[in-house]
Parts: sequence; C-alpha cells; structure tokens
Amino acid sequence: MLQNIRDNSQGWIAKTIIGIIVVLMAFTGIEAIFQATTNSQDAAKVNGEEISQNELNQAVDMQRRQLMQQLGKDFDASLLDEKMLRESALKGLIDRKLLLQGAEKSKFAFSEAALDQVILQTPEFQVDGKFSAERFDQVIRQLGYSRLQFRQMLAQEMLIGQLRAGLAGSGFVTDAQVLAFARLEKQTRDFATLNVKADPAAVKLTDDEVKAYYDEHAKEFMTPDQVVIDYLELKKASFFDQVSVKDEDLQAAYQKETANLSEQRRAAHILVEVNDKVTEAQAKAKIEEVQARLAKGEKFEALAKEFSQDPGSANNGGDLGFAGPGVYDPAFEKALYSLAKDQVSEPVRTDFGFHLIKLLGVEAPEVPTFASLKDKLTRELKTQQVEQRFVEATKQLEDSSFEASDLAQPAQDLKLTVHTSAPFGREGGEGVAANRAVVTAAFSPEVLDEGANSTAIELDPETVIVLRAKEHRKPEQLPLESVAASIRVQLTKEHASAAAKTKADQLIVSLRDGKTALDKAIDGQNWKVTQVATRAQEGVDPTVLQALFRMPKPASKDKPTFSSVTLADGSLVIVRLDGVNEAAAPTEEEKVQYRRYLASRIGQQDFAAYRKQLESEADIKRF
Repeated sequence: MLQNIRDNSQGWIAKTIIGIIVVLMAFTGIEAIFQATTNSQDAAKVNGEEISQNELNQAVDMQRRQLMQQLGKDFDASLLDEKMLRESALKGLIDRKLLLQGAEKSKFAFSEAALDQVILQTPEFQVDGKFSAERFDQVIRQLGYSRLQFRQMLAQEMLIGQLRAGLAGSGFVTDAQVLAFARLEKQTRDFATLNVKADPAAVKLTDDEVKAYYDEHAKEFMTPDQVVIDYLELKKASFFDQVSVKDEDLQAAYQKETANLSEQRRAAHILVEVNDKVTEAQAKAKIEEVQARLAKGEKFEALAKEFSQDPGSANNGGDLGFAGPGVYDPAFEKALYSLAKDQVSEPVRTDFGFHLIKLLGVEAPEVPTFASLKDKLTRELKTQQVEQRFVEATKQLEDSSFEASDLAQPAQDLKLTVHTSAPFGREGGEGVAANRAVVTAAFSPEVLDEGANSTAIELDPETVIVLRAKEHRKPEQLPLESVAASIRVQLTKEHASAAAKTKADQLIVSLRDGKTALDKAIDGQNWKVTQVATRAQEGVDPTVLQALFRMPKPASKDKPTFSSVTLADGSLVIVRLDGVNEAAAPTEEEKVQYRRYLASRIGQQDFAAYRKQLESEADIKRF
C-alpha cells in the first residue's frame, strides 16, 4: 500500500508541461485535424469568449484518434457514441477556457526564457539527446502548427499547469488526520468464511414460469433493428500508380530539402533578469560585475551556477545545448552567431534581461546525397499529387452520388465497384459497419426512410465511402421456442441463488443465537480461517474483502459479527469477523508518505472544487 501511496501522491503533480507535450507528440502525422475551415459558427461562448465549431470538430477528432491509438487492435468504433463524444469534447474545451481565464485573473505568468527551456528540453524535439531545430519544425509541422502557433499553445498549457500546481499543491493535512488514516490503513482483521453453494440442479421450473418471464420481458426478446447497405469505397492508395514525378521536380525538392539544413550552435549563458524588483541599471551593473570576474579568470560554468537566473540552465553551468537559427531571441541569436568557439560575448540585452553568452561548440550540417533522398522525395512529391487527386475524386463522388438515384452511375463515373455489407444493427458490425459515422448515416432518416445516397464519409484519412440502404430489417418478436433455453438458464440461476441466500440467512441467525457451534463443520464443510488480513490481502475475493472491512467490530471474542456476500455464480459466502487488530503507531517515514498521499488527494479535491466554482460563476452558452 505504501508504494501505491507514493505513486499516487506524486503522479498527479508530476505531470509537467513536458508531459503534456509528450501526449501531443503521440499524434504526429494528423495535421489535417488542425487545418482551418471556413466554418465560423460558434459551438459555445464562455464569459463572452468564443469556442468555434472548428475547435470542437478538432477536439472530437483528437479524442477519437486518441482512443484508436490507446486501444490499438482492441479499438471498436461501433462502441463510440458520437453525441457523447462531442459533449465530452465540448465540456473539455469549456473547462480549458475557464482555466485559462482563471489563470489570467490570478496573474499567473512565466518568462519567455522558461518557455524556451521547455521546448529545448522536450525529448520529442531532440536527436541523440540534443535539441534539433529540424526535428522541432518537423514535429510541429506534422501537428499543423507554425512556430508562433505552437508557442501560443504551449504558453496556454504552462499557464494551466501553474494554476493547477498552485491550487493542488496547497493541500495540507493535520497530524490527527494522518494518524486516523494510518490507524485505518494498517488495521488488520481475523475472519473466517463458509461457502453456501447455489444448486441449480435442485431448481424445478415449469413451462408456465418460463412463459410468464417471457411475457413480462417481451421487449428484451426482439430481433435487432438491422440494415444492409450498398457502398462505394474510394481509397487514396489507388491513385499512386496514376501519378509520376519529373526529374527536375526531384532535383528542386532536393535543393529545397538541403537548403533548410543549418549549422547547430551550442550556447551557454548567464542571465540577470530585469523585472519589477530589479531595474535596468541594477541588472546591467550585476552583469558587468560577472563580466569582470570572468576577465580575471573565473570559470564561466561556476559563475553561471552562482549568478544566472535561468532555472533551466543555471545548474548546468548555463549550458543550453545545440540549437539552430530561429530558436532564440533575435538579439541573443545575433550575438551567438558572431562568436568564435569558447568566446564570451559582451552583455546582450533581450526582453528577459542581460546575458553573457558563450559559444561552446559548432556542428556543421550533414548534407545527404541526392541518391539517399530520392525515394523519400519521390514519395513526398507523389503524395502531393495523390492528395490533390483524392480531394478532387472525393468531391466528384459526393456530387455524383447526390445527383444519382442509386450507386450505379457514380460507380461508373469513377470506375468503382459497388460493395454490399452484411446486416448490422445500430450498435455497428464488422468491416465498414464498425465505423460509427457509417452506422449513423445508414440509420439516418435521409438514407433509411427517404432512400437517398449518403454524403461522403471518411473511414480514415485514406478512405472515403458513399452508401445507401439496400434492405431494412425491422425488429420482430422472437418466438418463445428460440429463447426458452436462455430464459431457463437465467431463472434457474436466480432461483438457485435465492435459495442459497435464504439458507445463508438462516444459518447466520442460528450462529448468532448460538444454536450452531462456531468451531464445528457445517454440512461437512469447515470454516476457512484467515488471520491478520490486510485491506490488500491476496487470495481473498475482492468483494469478500470489501465486505469484511465494512463490518462492525465484534462486541467480544465469543460474539463475532456476520455478513454474507453473493458471488458472480450465484453462490454465497458467509463472512465471520472474529476480531479487529489495531496497528502500531506509524513510523516517521510512513507518516511522511501518508501525509503526502492525503495532501495530494485534498489538493485534487481543491482543484476540482475550484473548477466547479469557475463553471458555476461563468456565463456559458452552448449552441
């Protein structure tokens, strides 16, 4: 338990901003999510600030793809409720907007240098442990961000992180609470169990009982509402063999690719901030003092540890690692690129304050050969053409399907084959029917009742389909003969469990009254005794363990407490609580762990209460 407490007490606060970015990085390659659309309609307003339909669509798509990535082959799109997904996504966006407004109102802030450090130290932006501007651009480009957009998004996450840490980190507990929790947590119990088996063989059901159950639960015995669809499938991959790439285009792409390569410079710096407590003159005097000590031979690394106010680099001697152009403040970058190796700059003024900058090293870019990039560039150039062909074909498919009374003409126009699905219900099915959008379209009034073709439906970024209903199989009552067997199984289990419960209750009364001895076998079965059981006792059914620690303390050793627990198979377990063992006082180390765990829980509750308060006081309009 102590290990669980350690994990739980630290985990929620330890989810730093870098952790948030790591999650975002898991979605590389889905830049289409973030592309702007022409839909400017609002989904909601929070204290007058808009949440657009475009933002909501992005959030819904992100949630869906996150589930796909987390569940992998176990992902079942048919289990997703689109309405619930949108409601959940909108709630998340509203919650985020409220937290950003709360952070702004509470005057939370951070320096641009701190933002730079998060970016420089994020593993997803590094190659061989060093920040790579090329990798950074590649990753954020795949996410659909420019550098400025990404910094704005990250700044918001950092503000929310500060707000969360400030509120949740303020939770505290008293010594009395720690001791009370320790007493309960370390308490053990002595108990015994006796199984009362359910006996299905002893249950005699009549046909009338089965018929009565069938009549009473008639709605449960219906065939599902099902549909069979015809559909056309348009796949992006089918266009790759239809496009070609010219040699001159490959050469131009190669030149563009290699032109973006730039040398990486490893910088170290000492920062003295200018802020509301330190004036420009004071900061300049301090940096000049440090400069004078450097001139006398003191080590740059030692002075950085002593004087630098950049928390991300000071402990590393001011080392910022390798970075290329465009990462640092323009004045900082200009000074850095004017230095020779091991040279230290004059004081440089930026928005953060005064810097002394030292060039630790330079890495020249490695320029790959044309041959090594040819296949990659060919794929990229073909992909661009294929994307265009795919977009045009999708539009043609949608237009042709809208105008046609069936799928024959669109199939002929685009040289596609009409496929037919197996029957599936509103819960979905296999193949295309596993996609929730397909199920929603198939059961829509336009398709199911009016006989229209659907609009184009994206199964995934590579596949689009159009469908129409071929056959609608409406629910029908199942005959009693087809479900009688399952009804008998259900009723037999219920009756057998009820009989076992009655027997267990009678036995408990007899045990309490002393009519049945506590230390004797019952029906040839001995009590299974367990001593000093903890709340995480192995080898005990969790439902039994849960019931055990809810039972009242016995009045005396010869007056145990009794309870019963019904198991999944209908059998019962009689639980006899013989004694409650109070634990020794917790050690100082245990107190620390308990205190941290309880403070963590209280902090989470405080943060949740703050979020609820923001919501209750806000003017929220959903459209």
